[in-house]
Amino acid sequence: MSERALRGTRLVVTSYETDRGIDLAPRQAVEYACEKGHRFEMPFSVEAEIPPEWECKVCGAQALLVDGDGPEEKKAKPARTHWDMLMERRTREELEEVLEERLAVLRSGAMNIAIHPRDSRKSA
Repeated sequence: MSERALRGTRLVVTSYETDRGIDLAPRQAVEYACEKGHRFEMPFSVEAEIPPEWECKVCGAQALLVDGDGPEEKKAKPARTHWDMLMERRTREELEEVLEERLAVLRSGAMNIAIHPRDSRKSA
């Protein structure tokens, strides 16, 4: 019976209120233009901070504010290499000490390094 009760009704709630008699917040139209020449306006509140760039409605590229300042250039961090991160954790003297320890272990043969079967045939 409940299946028949919903037949012919919309599950989405529709509001029948109108905007008549309602004072909207003061707005301003801001114009943007993208690299491909598309121009469009976006409504913003008068009190809102206007972003210097916006996604183009037509092509999706970054559009810049017309007659406005461009976006601020962000300071780019230099790429940190593995060596830079290693030097943040240890001094050069500590690294040389660790290197000498590992070389001594390798030279003593204390590490059991498995030999690949192909390598054993070459030495035989």
